[in-house]
Order: sequence, then C-alpha cells, then structure tokens
Amino acid sequence: MSDIFEDETAIVTGASRGIGSGIATKLAEHGASVVVNYRSSNQRAAEVVDEIEENGGTAVAVQADVSEYADVEAMVEATVDRFGSLDVLVNNAGMTKIGPAEEVDIEDWRRVIDIDLTGVFIGCQIAGRQMQEQAGGGAIVNIASMMGQMGYHMRAPYCSAKAGVINLTRTLAVEWAADDVRVNALAPGFIKTDITDQTQDSAGYTDDDIRRRTPMARYGTAEEMANCVSFLARDDTYVTGEVLRADGGWTSDAWRYHEGRA
Repeated sequence: MSDIFEDETAIVTGASRGIGSGIATKLAEHGASVVVNYRSSNQRAAEVVDEIEENGGTAVAVQADVSEYADVEAMVEATVDRFGSLDVLVNNAGMTKIGPAEEVDIEDWRRVIDIDLTGVFIGCQIAGRQMQEQAGGGAIVNIASMMGQMGYHMRAPYCSAKAGVINLTRTLAVEWAADDVRVNALAPGFIKTDITDQTQDSAGYTDDDIRRRTPMARYGTAEEMANCVSFLARDDTYVTGEVLRADGGWTSDAWRYHEGRA
C-alpha cells in the first residue's frame, strides 16, 4: 500500500461492481478510507468492503440512490461524522439504455438523465459545500465517457448525459478553484467489466469489432481507469477542469472509427 491518500476519505458512487469497485479498491490501496456506495446490491458492496479490509484498508458500504438528494446528503453527513472529512468524491454511478433514438421511452430517457447527469450534480453540490468549508478543500472526479464527446448510435440518452457531465465538470472547476476544490472528469472508452459483457452485444458490436476499431486493439481495464482516477484525485497536481480521455485512442482516430479497419 502507498500513502498518496493517507488520512483522506473518499466516496465512490456505484462502487459495488465494475469500474467503481476497481476505483474504490485502488483508493484504499493508496491509503484512503473509502465509502463504497451502492443503490441496491448490498451483497456486492459488502464483498468490495471485505476485499479492501482483507488487504489492510478501511472501507464501509453505504446505500444511497444518487438521484435522490436526501440520500446523497445523508451519505455525505454519515461520511464526515465517521471519518471527519470528505476529501475525494468519485461520481461513478451510471446507467444506459440502448436503442434507436426514435424508440426511446421518455421514462427511460429521464432515468438515464437522473442518474448520469442530475446524480452527478447532486453529488458535486453536496460534496462541494463540505469541501469548501473544510481545511484543504478536496477533489471531485466525475466519470464521463468518450461518448460524451462524440455521436454514438443507439445511445442518445447516455451520450447526452455524459456530454452534460463534461461541461458541468468544467463549470464547477472554474467556480470552485478559489476554494481549493478541484473538479475533473475521466472519459473512458470501452472497458471490460461484467456490465459491458451484459450490454455490448445489444449495441450491435462484437468484441472483435471493438478491438478492431480501437487503435490499442483491446479493451481497457477497471484497474487502468482506477489509476487515472488516482492521478486526478491526488492533491499534488495543478489540474482542474480537465477531461482525461482513456479510450485506447478511439476518439483520436476518425479514420479507424469510420472505416473499422485494423
């Protein structure tokens, strides 16, 4: 274990699986006390906490729906009561609905926006207030997506929400810089998790398609995303308002994207 986040406390939303669990585990490895947020899967969250504690870290699971203001407020209050501060917030919780734009159900649209965009704003606002009041400020990392910087078929709600997250990140970084609160975003590409295993085929792409269209010719990993978050969250950088793309070169190579050639 390293001490990058020694004596600091982090909340990671949606941390019971996928990228979120990788981020929570990595921050704990670097010395943070970690709040593993979950919405419904208490068993998965408990497993993440157990893994962290077995490796010498400190963690607790806390239930909250990030789209519910009262839930997030209670989670932040409980975090500060238990650990004394909130130094890092990672807004990772998210969802998607895959399908043609003309067929998107309006309730599905609203739910994606509620979780992926409004939920990020709620977390930022409540955590930002706490960080402004405490000594040393804090760091917020919002998990956006490369799809927030490009058009991508079959994901109109998701792309729209993630584009909002990116500009929200920049706006809050400007507003809160003087308060020592840094706000950055990570924009992953295709990352191999159990969640992508469940959704990828329904988007019309196979694993081979993804690898063929990605310059690095592979999926990213949850650990790689966690390493990126660790960089953005540490307090010894002069970085705020940044959107770090971690997509294996996908958005940098328009020719490969359009032609689908290796």
